[in-house]
Amino acid sequence: MSTESVSPAPRREWLFFCLFALYVIWGSTYLGMRFALMGGFPPLMLGGTRFILAGVLLYTLLRLKGFGAPTGRQWAAGAFTGLLLLVIGNGGVAIAQQWVPSGVAALVVGSMPLWAALFGGLADGQWPGTLERWGLALGFFGIAVLNRGGDLGTHWLPFAGLVLAPISWAFGSIWSKRQPHMAPGLMATATQMLCAGVMLLGLSTLLGERMTALPTPRALFAFFYLVGFGSLIAFSAYGYLLKHARPALATSYAYVNPMVAVLLGWLLAGETPGPYTLVAMVAILGAVMLITRKVPTPRPVPAKSQTAPEGRPAFTHPGESER
Repeated sequence: MSTESVSPAPRREWLFFCLFALYVIWGSTYLGMRFALMGGFPPLMLGGTRFILAGVLLYTLLRLKGFGAPTGRQWAAGAFTGLLLLVIGNGGVAIAQQWVPSGVAALVVGSMPLWAALFGGLADGQWPGTLERWGLALGFFGIAVLNRGGDLGTHWLPFAGLVLAPISWAFGSIWSKRQPHMAPGLMATATQMLCAGVMLLGLSTLLGERMTALPTPRALFAFFYLVGFGSLIAFSAYGYLLKHARPALATSYAYVNPMVAVLLGWLLAGETPGPYTLVAMVAILGAVMLITRKVPTPRPVPAKSQTAPEGRPAFTHPGESER
């Protein structure tokens, strides 16, 4: 990474805080979604209201700071990226978590670098090497183990939603990196969240989602936690790490988040991981480590391309950028 994107003397306390935000906050958002869903929020309505609120806050802040209003082409690019990352990606996870434990959902979503490596090969012709191919095989084996053990549920909907979510996330991340019409900087994230929020609420209305009772206090707390911490603070933390730390460190959350999600689900929600889940965890995390172990020296990436499903940047390793 060039000196334009890496500070020679980053503040150590900020690095520690940003790593905490990536590892713990992002890892905890799966349990936060679980609590919000259990407390009365329908899945698509949860995502729609969450992203509209976070998008409005971010958009207003950026406009007050002097950012120009996005053009029509930038809104269109943000809408398509938001569809891939937040509507299909995040929406699929929210639907699945009505039946699937939060730790299992995090494990499946943690396979996203595997799909990114495949899409990167299709886009650039740079196919994974021998170790990376073993990583792909190991990761897909882990997903098969989850399905074999019944951890993905007996309904076809959670299985389809969870499998499609990381695929769409990976494709959207790669597409956004090659899209010249994205809005600059964090304004791209604001357009994605706003457009995705409108689409999610539209789908929620079409499918007849409605709240049958007021959300529980825990569900409301989880909702605002997802808005403030999951969609805003963690994104800024990743942006700081991307500029001031090695890419491998900034993207190391890919194999930490699933472990955090499984641990929090066990401690706070009584989600006891079974033997199939443990075997799948070892397989998927090992696969992600194989895929991300060799990070080529990256070229400086414009801030407008650093976005991903939680309104956060996308991976910068094989084929990706955050969230």
